[in-house]
Amino acid sequence: MTPVSNMPPPQTPPPGELPPQYQYQRPAYQPAPPALAPNGQPLANFGDRFLAYLIDYAIYLAISLVWTVPFMIWWIIAFFDRIVEIQPTFDPDGEPVPPDFNDILVLYIPMLIFVVASIALGLIYTYLYWVEYQLRKGGQTIGKRAMNIRVIPVDPAASGLTRGDFAVRWLVQWVVGMFISLFSLLDGLWQLWDKPLQQCLHDKAAKTVVVKVG
Repeated sequence: MTPVSNMPPPQTPPPGELPPQYQYQRPAYQPAPPALAPNGQPLANFGDRFLAYLIDYAIYLAISLVWTVPFMIWWIIAFFDRIVEIQPTFDPDGEPVPPDFNDILVLYIPMLIFVVASIALGLIYTYLYWVEYQLRKGGQTIGKRAMNIRVIPVDPAASGLTRGDFAVRWLVQWVVGMFISLFSLLDGLWQLWDKPLQQCLHDKAAKTVVVKVG
């Protein structure tokens, strides 16, 4: 007597369809591993660094308004008052005579002084914030702390970052960027194609990287 098998009969694929062992199996999606700093921490991405910069720059703009707005209000009032005082004059033929150059110069000397003073104050502020403050906060500004990122040395064996390291970053990022057109844009975008550490130019100059923390 032939024993009865409990195994189901083999499934025959529909006409025109391959058996399962010959069908293409889509591999499971494997996300790319995050880029790592030499010490093993994940590198900060462009979005986090950009948002941190926007936060820090917004603070800088808000503080700069403290001296910019009062001066501009004073200068505009003084400018129009001086324009009213300058009476048009005419030569014997009835032709208008251009105003005296000294009268015009008096209007723009305060503006020139303000521009120079604003550059000096801006450099002082950025140095205090991006060097002294960041040094005391262990490589984080307010924006970096909000985005959970930190500046660290490239060399994992280094004991930490010094004032000189942050000063080099500041010189390249702010001083050079202030006097060379479009350098700041190039500096910030450099991380998009820099491999493997995703460094900006000021990172490269100071031998630093920015990592994700927390």
